[in-house]
Amino acid sequence: MSAVEWLPQAKTAMKRYRQDDPKGIDMVLDSVNLLAKNPRPAGAHPYGPDHLRIHVGHYRIFYRIKQNRPVILEIQTVGRRN
Repeated sequence: MSAVEWLPQAKTAMKRYRQDDPKGIDMVLDSVNLLAKNPRPAGAHPYGPDHLRIHVGHYRIFYRIKQNRPVILEIQTVGRRN
């Protein structure tokens, strides 16, 4: 069974961004749910040996693949692109 773990700073950022962009944050959450099925989608960019970055709308999601089978992801931070 796949799992997604959120670091505290990612949770805090999501709460802050949800206040002024709930639709954008819903897109981020949908994308994170898809990552559990496919942790390396076509738009993912490597960011170190086991870290990746994807863009969803105006947001960047940095995450780490902790385990491949079952997939366990650690969402490290969510940031807004300028």
